[in-house]
Amino acid sequence: MFTNKDIMKLREQTGVGVMKCKEALIATDGDMDKAVAYLREKGIASAEKRASKIASQGIVDSYIHMNGTVGVLVEVNCETDFVARGDKFKGFVHDIAMQIAATKPLYVRSSEVPAEILEKEKEILRAQALNEGKPEKIVERMVEGRIKKYYQDNCLLDQAFVKDSSKTIEQYLKETSSVIGEKLDIRRFVRFEMGEGLEKKEDNFAQEIADQIAAAKKA
Repeated sequence: MFTNKDIMKLREQTGVGVMKCKEALIATDGDMDKAVAYLREKGIASAEKRASKIASQGIVDSYIHMNGTVGVLVEVNCETDFVARGDKFKGFVHDIAMQIAATKPLYVRSSEVPAEILEKEKEILRAQALNEGKPEKIVERMVEGRIKKYYQDNCLLDQAFVKDSSKTIEQYLKETSSVIGEKLDIRRFVRFEMGEGLEKKEDNFAQEIADQIAAAKKA
């Protein structure tokens, strides 16, 4: 049928993991061309090969809230400068800058949350659950559920997209990557809020942006 050498050859051609390559060769009786087609039909080859590439091009975009009180700079990377110049990519980056302005994330992804901060948050959540009178045997399960909510509040990729709450930013990223045909990566951002740290009236930027979007659709 096929050998380990065939599996490695298919892996080099497609960028797909060993087990998926083996599965494809089994399904196609060891026919290399059919195995490549099998992986592409399932969308595995293109997705995994894209994930293994390096996104070293891209742009830095800005978003300034219309009353000048919030500003965001965000760097989003892609694979080629051709894509970086495209309207679809630029539109995606601007959406991400707007998202950051509205939702105040602290991190791009959950893996960036420092271990000490995460552990401190878990301690607070455990104490809250116990103070609510919850049995200790379910406290850990509750903590994990509430940590997920912490990620949704503070990690950009886990947040609901302000322009379409049916999807997360990570889903929007993957959709855009699929349409563009290149790996995209939200690398870093910085958010400035005028008078941050000073006592002031609390504004709902997420609602203001939602109102702007609604008004633009009616126009």
